[in-house]
Amino acid sequence: MSSIWGDRLKISVFGESHSEGIGVVIDGFPAGVEINFKEVERFMARRAPAGQAYSTKRKEPDVPQVVSGILNGVTCGTPICCVIQNTDTRSKDYENIALKPRPGHADYTGFVRYHGYNDPRGGGHFSGRLTAPLVFAGALCKQYLAGKGITVGAHIYELGGVADTPFDDTAISSKLLRALWKKPLPVNDDAKGEQMLAVIEQKRMEGDSVGGVVECAAIGLPAGLGSPIFGSVEGELSSLLFGIPAAKGVEFGAGFAAARMTGSEHNDSFIIKDGAVKTKTNRHGGILGGITSGMPLVFRAAFKPTPSISQEQQTVDLAEMKPAAIVINGRHDPCVVPRAVPCVEAAAAVALTNLYLQK
Repeated sequence: MSSIWGDRLKISVFGESHSEGIGVVIDGFPAGVEINFKEVERFMARRAPAGQAYSTKRKEPDVPQVVSGILNGVTCGTPICCVIQNTDTRSKDYENIALKPRPGHADYTGFVRYHGYNDPRGGGHFSGRLTAPLVFAGALCKQYLAGKGITVGAHIYELGGVADTPFDDTAISSKLLRALWKKPLPVNDDAKGEQMLAVIEQKRMEGDSVGGVVECAAIGLPAGLGSPIFGSVEGELSSLLFGIPAAKGVEFGAGFAAARMTGSEHNDSFIIKDGAVKTKTNRHGGILGGITSGMPLVFRAAFKPTPSISQEQQTVDLAEMKPAAIVINGRHDPCVVPRAVPCVEAAAAVALTNLYLQK
């Protein structure tokens, strides 16, 4: 099933953008983990729109209602079910475009795949709204990993051509990652963040949108997680990251830049540091042969511009099979990247928890 992921830890995401609610079932989460729900709510609030210029005006409290699997704040070991109510839908915005697929959206492919029975309101099951249950699952997994000394954090690496200061991939601290969690705009260089906001506002005023890149790191990982070939750390992470709507590319370590290097330039020399095997540099991004090396895990995910823009666009009328023009109304993010940061952290936390449980 396309909406179920994992083996030792399984998540099943359900609901549509304008359905009564959305949610997730988490199976295989360890018993006896004490959950700090205030931390869960803080993490989910980072994904939710909060009136920023770069986010949709749709307002949802995103209060997770735990139906099963947690008793007195402690996980039972049984399936955890969380439901999040949809409380601010405006389905009428989509009445006139149900058979006019929006460019850049999954309207047409969803129509074909599900023989016209797909829910077109707000993108249905394809909507970014479905990242809320993923972030809930990630919030639990982040707390589980924290108990193992593992911290996951991310920042906006690039947005609209403005680049933030990248992570030092050999010396990333838990303090740095936690500081990013608390920032309204998660960047290392606040001056660059102001430039990014200016770009977003410019595109919003033009009725357009902009994309960007999120850089994520996980520190404290032991060497030895993951398996070669089809069970690689890269494969596990990528399969979840591409479940985030608008994600179009993922690279690990030096990534695509490695294609322009020689072996002597890309290879990381092994050293002994504090009695442990490390590497002098970290162009491998903390993964060798699909297995964690004990160095910081570093990857980047690219996100396309929001396809819902207010400019007139060309499409087709599926009922009459002829060209048509479309103007998209409704409430949409001129840039999804800031809200994608906790989604990337959540996907990484879920994937790493699954890998940890495999070990």
